[in-house]
Amino acid sequence: MNRLKLTVNEEKTHLCRVPAEHFDFVGYTFGRCYSQRGRPYLGTRPSKKSIKRLIGKIHEQTDRRTCLLDADEMVERLNRMLGGWANYFCLGPVSKAYSTVDRYTNRRLRRWLCRKHKIGSGGYTRFSAEYLYKTLGLVNLPTLTSSFPWAKP
Repeated sequence: MNRLKLTVNEEKTHLCRVPAEHFDFVGYTFGRCYSQRGRPYLGTRPSKKSIKRLIGKIHEQTDRRTCLLDADEMVERLNRMLGGWANYFCLGPVSKAYSTVDRYTNRRLRRWLCRKHKIGSGGYTRFSAEYLYKTLGLVNLPTLTSSFPWAKP
């Protein structure tokens, strides 16, 4: 490291025994994963920190200060954000992460629509999943995994 004139960040650098332990690097968690049959393997998945960061961005995007935006414009912004995140995090078992982000996005978008239209309820009857996905065109993250070339039909 000295020959390359690089310094090591002591707070972030640590030794890890894979597969017993896991570590985070460039937004992914590397370590032991399990197949659907329960067999362990070394793999990657989106880190909890990257999921929380995306959820924070969704929260900020659907804040009540943005209620003056058109619903189509809001969905377009969310789709750009979700699509970019999903394109980066498409390696390893991503279904749980996609489902978590999708549920949160649905809840926040419904809440945003209720505030925009001054509706007092949670909006599940008026703004159904069909309305969000088909009418507004929101990206459905869990269905994206079926389009991966390595996914089984």
